[in-house]
Amino acid sequence: MKTERVSQVVLLAGAGAVLAGALALLAADGPVGAGGAGAGAGGAGAAGAPGVPAGLAGPAARAAAGMGAGAGASPPDLAALIGDREAWLRRHPGDAVSWAVLGAAYTEHGARTGDPAAYPKAERALRRSLEARPAGGGALSHVPAGARALPDRPAGGGGVLEARPAGGGGAPAVLGLGELALARGDFGTALRWARKAGSGWRAQALLVDAHRGLGDDAAAGKALERLRKLRPTSGAAQARAVELYRDRGWREDAAARAHDAVALSGTSAERAAALRRLGDLEWERGYAREALARYEAALRVAPGDAPSLAGRARALAALGRTDEALRMYGAALEARPLPDYALEAGDLYAALGRDAAARERYARAVELADAAESYGVDTALVRGRYEAEHGDPERAVEVLRARWRGGHRSAEVADALGWALLRAGEPEQALPYARAATGRGVRSALFAYHRGEVERALGRDGAARRALEEALRINPYFSPLHAPAARRALAELGEPPQAPPER
Repeated sequence: MKTERVSQVVLLAGAGAVLAGALALLAADGPVGAGGAGAGAGGAGAAGAPGVPAGLAGPAARAAAGMGAGAGASPPDLAALIGDREAWLRRHPGDAVSWAVLGAAYTEHGARTGDPAAYPKAERALRRSLEARPAGGGALSHVPAGARALPDRPAGGGGVLEARPAGGGGAPAVLGLGELALARGDFGTALRWARKAGSGWRAQALLVDAHRGLGDDAAAGKALERLRKLRPTSGAAQARAVELYRDRGWREDAAARAHDAVALSGTSAERAAALRRLGDLEWERGYAREALARYEAALRVAPGDAPSLAGRARALAALGRTDEALRMYGAALEARPLPDYALEAGDLYAALGRDAAARERYARAVELADAAESYGVDTALVRGRYEAEHGDPERAVEVLRARWRGGHRSAEVADALGWALLRAGEPEQALPYARAATGRGVRSALFAYHRGEVERALGRDGAARRALEEALRINPYFSPLHAPAARRALAELGEPPQAPPER
């Protein structure tokens, strides 16, 4: 089972953009202040690297350079950068920019490691950054001597601060709070921060993500157009184009953009993310062997990458290599303990008849969702899907209806709500949501299967048959539980009658 389709690649690219903007304020032509802004790391820093504060060295400098380029950083390097900024801020607690850097790094750490405990730390740091800025809303206060803010450039290298946000100064913190909301699945709050963040490319990237999460594809498309004008060949633009084209059902265009992203990748992290994105596209089309090759290529570039491990697990299960698949799910959960991975593993165990192990994984999914929620993460979608399948369907309806009424109108929420209503014995209420999910453009085997079962429950055999056949045509391996159920349902429906199908 998957959470709302805002790619983790996109989330991480966004956090990197925020950190890049904040780091630009720290960058200077020579050493910053006495000992440099990053003196806690020691050494001379990574000379010439965009967005690297003077004085940073080793893993912290690598993290800053990668983030400054919008390419992300590994968890160990992020930890080094976090440690460096924490040490710096103990000595310079009024440094607004370093608080923004620290907050963005915490957000990225939480997203990369699946550790939601990082999010409250990120929020505290980002709000400290806002509090430390000058009252008039001008340039950020406490920028080390010699540092200078640069105007946003329409294209080219990263590491420049955007034009001031509409509400005044504090652009890195404003963007950081938006990306934090995005990482928590709070797309409405992310949208509000994005609208305060000015007109630069980072604000446009955040707008794309927030609108997609809320299901407003038209607004997301307009923001993507603005982003591509500002940063036409950037990883941020390519990643979002892939996701938006996928949402619209433009599979060939999405694949072309994903191939472009591989070719344009400048770092190992960017290349791994682009390869993984290609794997996701292959998987959604039912090309299990091709998807497996893409995920394995991504893992050669970035060993231990959790989304690639989970993708490899899906592909292996589809190819009948279930023992390997279960090991891959275990590795993904260890690398990034997300409830989604636990649910998927539970479904595979259930499909194999290993009910005790399945119950254990489902319990783990609930435990992880509870922990995430305690740190401010919106778990409504994953919790609703769990309850609909394995718990209390009426509770699932309650949770997902609240999300829908709160403005989260994505195809994923429509699909999950429709399925929950069916499982709660309300197929007539389920049908409009099932139609909404399948009518948005995205080619999803799961959505088609859910609609088929809703139609079947209503006695609309022709419509049910078409939807179930479509599900298996899109991806015959889409779920270890539901793909076999789709085949059984088709067998029960039998061959279509000779009379014209109902309208």
